[in-house]
Amino acid sequence: MTASLMQGPEAASPMLARRIQIHLPPGAREVDFSSLAEHAHGAALDAVSIADLLRNAFVYPPHSIYQDVKVAIIAGFDPAHDLHEDPRFRFVYRPAPMSVRPPSPVDDEQLLKTYHELLCEAVAGSCAGMRSPWLLQSGGKDSTSMAIALAEAKPQATCITYLGGHEENEVDSARFVARQLGLRHEALVCDPGRAYDRYLAMVPRMPLLTADFAMLSYADLATEIAAYDGDGIVDAMGSDPYFGLPTHWRQRVQALLARSVRLPRSVLEWGLIDRNFKLCYALGTLQMNGFERFYPGSRFSDAEVDALFGREISGQSRQRLETFRAEITAAGSMEERRRLAATIVEAATFGKGMYAANALALRVVYPYCDARLCDWVFREVPHDRRIGPGGVNKVLVRRHIARHFEQLPYVKAKGCFRFDLCGLARQRFEQVYGYAVEARDLLPGAPGWLLANRHRLDNKYFASKFYLLAITLPWLHSRLGGGAGAKPAGGALP
Repeated sequence: MTASLMQGPEAASPMLARRIQIHLPPGAREVDFSSLAEHAHGAALDAVSIADLLRNAFVYPPHSIYQDVKVAIIAGFDPAHDLHEDPRFRFVYRPAPMSVRPPSPVDDEQLLKTYHELLCEAVAGSCAGMRSPWLLQSGGKDSTSMAIALAEAKPQATCITYLGGHEENEVDSARFVARQLGLRHEALVCDPGRAYDRYLAMVPRMPLLTADFAMLSYADLATEIAAYDGDGIVDAMGSDPYFGLPTHWRQRVQALLARSVRLPRSVLEWGLIDRNFKLCYALGTLQMNGFERFYPGSRFSDAEVDALFGREISGQSRQRLETFRAEITAAGSMEERRRLAATIVEAATFGKGMYAANALALRVVYPYCDARLCDWVFREVPHDRRIGPGGVNKVLVRRHIARHFEQLPYVKAKGCFRFDLCGLARQRFEQVYGYAVEARDLLPGAPGWLLANRHRLDNKYFASKFYLLAITLPWLHSRLGGGAGAKPAGGALP
């Protein structure tokens, strides 16, 4: 029996008699997906969720890629309410009035001591039972601070740094940190073809789908960790919503540009524009919803998504933002809206790790999501120790690192896990085109988009959209009759 496609809420059927809700246990980041064991066979996929993936690179919570499964792996959903009929969301990191915030000055040494102790306890608790944990060490602030705690609480851990492309190189900094702390360090250089092959190998065992722009990096790293007999992944994500996200001029310019304008597709195909990433990005932003522009990456516009489906569907995806409308309206500043957006995006950022780790029978933990640590930072740490003058973020984390190291390169220019998007398009175009041909009943416009834009895929703007198709299509293929690990049968280029 193959999976079927549901066109939206109006397509309810007897198949939905057994509705599934998956909630995040309070204060945890480990989720039981065992209830989805049978969903690779016969479960109805949700077309609006596929539109979510193409528009924003993740499925809007609490929805999932399956029509009968709702998932709340981000904080804020009320488990007492039906996620299918009455999902209710409350932003848990709305700032308290300044009158009840802790006063400054404070004892900085005591703040650092408490932060270090809580982080060590979070590491020890989340890694309990792990024999050989591996830290995803980007070389940035969060992973460096995490490495300091890991060296004390779990010194048998290994650090691994991913070199995603020519735009960054924090391997030397990350290696220096690990070795100074007495931790083993490994590095993995991005090979887009290898990473994609590793992703395809785990697709049949991935319980759900997200198209996060670090999905292939994660698949590459998780497979490497499993090959070295690691039994757990330590991910230094999850602190942005409670530490805060300073708003700089780039975010303000993007907010001014995002106007939900529908431009003719031909505008981005003009010769002076289609090779220029910055111009394409600006024009893409012009077509975006202002709040959705806070989500990372270049994605398909609403008009493009409708063209890929051959019908209007983007509006149903955009409507899902209404679940969060009251909290968006209540947000008093752009910084608060960005933190709310970061919370919503956690559906993708945590999802990629959870789904990949589940496919490889690994544990993945997020110590920064420890309830005690989160609550202490948000409620007890003064604002100026979270965001400093001039928009310096995570002041307390920087000072924690400074107690152990001299100034590191990331302090001036932070990097992140990136992926060679253009290299993926060069190495795997025909393969992805084959998946698009196989999925043409679902996305009839995908083969045409790929052919029309093949010569533009050396521009990251278009390569990012190719990436979304490269992630989404094989997963759908495996559920819509392609079978476990099956390769596309057709797809010869015209």
